[in-house]
Amino acid sequence: VLTVEEEAIIVAFRRHTLLPLDDCLYGLQPTIPHLTRSSLHRCLERHGISRLPEIDGNKPKKQRFATYAIGYVHVDIAEVS
Repeated sequence: VLTVEEEAIIVAFRRHTLLPLDDCLYGLQPTIPHLTRSSLHRCLERHGISRLPEIDGNKPKKQRFATYAIGYVHVDIAEVS
C-alpha cells in the first residue's frame, strides 16, 4: 500500500522524466523499497498517466500487405551488423 507522499513522488517522477514503467520502477525503488511493478502501474492508472503521450512526428504511415494467392510465401531479409 502506497502512502499519499509516495504516490506524489511517483507522479512527479513520471511527469518529469516520461520514462517507461520499468525504468520508473528501477529509478524509484531506491526511494520506495517496497514498490512493486503492479503497485506502480496501479498508481499511474489512478492518476491517469499510465500511458506515455504519442509522438506524431516519428510514426511512419501504416501500409497494408499486398494480397496474394494462398501458398505464396513472403520473406523479408535484413543485414545485421
